[in-house]
Amino acid sequence: MTRSPWWRSAVVYEVYVRSFADSDGDGEGDLRGIRSRLGHLRDLGVDALWLTPFYPSPLADGGYDVADYRDVDPRFGTLGDFDDLVSDAHAHGLRLIVDIVPNHTSDRHRWFREAVAAPPGSPARDRYIFRRGRPGPGPGEEDPPNDWPSSFGGPAWTRLPCGEWYLHLYAPEQPDLNWRNTEVRHEFEDILRFWLDRGVDGFRVDVAAGLVKDETFCDLAGRGRRTANGPIYNRPEVHEIYRRWRRVLDGYDGDRMAIGEVWTDGPEDLALYLRPDELHQVFQFDLQLAPWSATAFRDVVAAALAAVAPTGSAPTWVLSSHDSVRHVTRYERPGGVPGIELARARAALLLLLALPGSAYLYQGEELGLPEVTDLPDEARQDPIFKRGGGRGRDGCRVPLPWSGRAEPFGFSPDGARPWLPMPRDWASLTAEAQRSDPSSTLSFYRRALTLRRDLAGGLPESLEWLDSSEPALFFRRGRLTFALNCGENPVRLPAGRPLLTSIPLYGDLLPGNSAAWLATL
Repeated sequence: MTRSPWWRSAVVYEVYVRSFADSDGDGEGDLRGIRSRLGHLRDLGVDALWLTPFYPSPLADGGYDVADYRDVDPRFGTLGDFDDLVSDAHAHGLRLIVDIVPNHTSDRHRWFREAVAAPPGSPARDRYIFRRGRPGPGPGEEDPPNDWPSSFGGPAWTRLPCGEWYLHLYAPEQPDLNWRNTEVRHEFEDILRFWLDRGVDGFRVDVAAGLVKDETFCDLAGRGRRTANGPIYNRPEVHEIYRRWRRVLDGYDGDRMAIGEVWTDGPEDLALYLRPDELHQVFQFDLQLAPWSATAFRDVVAAALAAVAPTGSAPTWVLSSHDSVRHVTRYERPGGVPGIELARARAALLLLLALPGSAYLYQGEELGLPEVTDLPDEARQDPIFKRGGGRGRDGCRVPLPWSGRAEPFGFSPDGARPWLPMPRDWASLTAEAQRSDPSSTLSFYRRALTLRRDLAGGLPESLEWLDSSEPALFFRRGRLTFALNCGENPVRLPAGRPLLTSIPLYGDLLPGNSAAWLATL
């Protein structure tokens, strides 16, 4: 029997490095802080952790503006600290995935400084995307080369004093690389090897669909959606990049892997990245985007499974991340019963863990943390907020509460103030407060993850839908039967012996806003 690679069914825990655990009292999380909390992740029952960027960075976009891809930012530690983290994680039975940011660098990166200092048309500028502008509406005025927008608000072009414009799909401090340049391609293959040689088990690829742009740089006007298939994202040429990366990964032992952050117009386009010689996984974001609805969940799951099946890969599910509003808050219902959002979040976890494939959790969801919606404006650091694009993503990035009754709730030693303020009412949500409480969200996550691991080896990588209608969703995976009730009134359970429920059952009835795992009869 062929052994299945570890990543096909892994539960991976996303660590937002700056907000996980602070070891030195500067108010920011760091690598030594992560090492000190590896026991929490081991006891939680996850298989791997994914680290957001920890590289040297001015933090114009939370570290996704990388100034040096082969080092650790001093605020987070040293390369020695990283090596110790890899060693300790493996000793705890945990794999380690790191973020790689190939679409753009920081404007402080050595290459971009060289590009700005070099003349137009030089090899240094060819590593990035520079263009001349277009005539503006008035005499002597000039417009950007095209109408492409920045995802953080405003145009995606900034003009230099020399007159040329450079492309940045995100913040101006994040200039896009030119992936048609062979030096760029070779550089990132060497970067992959640098971290693989240090023992990492895989990479999460940021903006994985955006590396290659249409050579004509045509306008988006009249083309409909601006963020999926088109001149900016999902160009056919991007797939050759990942074929080369796959050859690099396959040259190492231990089932090294890569998972892409890919947004497309549909699951069929997403599956193109999962061909046997490309990426191992891509995120199935549609579950994260789906409303609280049995029909919506079923449609998303069915489409994703159908699209992934021909590739031989496995689906990857996620409910929250550092880029999205925490799902506890998304599941709130205005005017609803207090606590309904947490009940729904626990039920959604059972759905996530019952599905074939792997599951990615976001730090703090095991504590039931909500989105922090009342951060003062002066504390917010997300470039989305700074560029007028909305409240930004800081609300899901508030540091974790580990212990104690007041800020910093054990996040930092000696009472240091964390880089983002923490809510005063989080004392009951700390890991310490929940650890010994069998009714807590943390205890529920532990039970669910333990049971999933016990069951996983005997479950098929497919599911069978059982008869149900809105608001219920039932399916069977071998010896596991899953039931979800998205409505308010109880529904009758399918046949099976209860193994785990998100809230207590009413006899053979599944209460509203709850889910159950049943042993198939």
